[in-house]
Amino acid sequence: MDSPLPSIPAKRYFTIGEVGELCGVKPHVLRYWEQEFTQLRPVKRRGNRRYYQHHEVLMIRRIRDLLYDQGFTISGARNRLQELVQTDRQLRRDASDGFEAGDAPSRSDALLQPSVDQLISMGPEFSVPEFASSPLHKELLEIRALLTIGA
Repeated sequence: MDSPLPSIPAKRYFTIGEVGELCGVKPHVLRYWEQEFTQLRPVKRRGNRRYYQHHEVLMIRRIRDLLYDQGFTISGARNRLQELVQTDRQLRRDASDGFEAGDAPSRSDALLQPSVDQLISMGPEFSVPEFASSPLHKELLEIRALLTIGA
């Protein structure tokens, strides 16, 4: 990437134009990616307007990284995302095998777990150089690891 992408504001929904600016991708490319990556399903409202959620913006940044920075083809990026989903599911399954019946997280705990799509898309977002070496960053990564164990 030539210049770093802007930080994602704390909003629930983003228009296609906002997502384009946040991810450095034109709106027509986002519409095309929706056809190619089934994980991208923005909410459609009045007049077929698209509204993306935070985790979808993160996933778009991940797709952009795979395609533009790592040189994957569309098919290769799709396969890579699928591999990450399968790996994450297997890790979660393996971790849950170690729980006794009473140790399993409750339904409300499970709702606090990040979705698979969010975990996949978090990769490049946590690599800000001045933040990556901070103790806070390390602690947040440890917390994220703990949260993913019981899902």
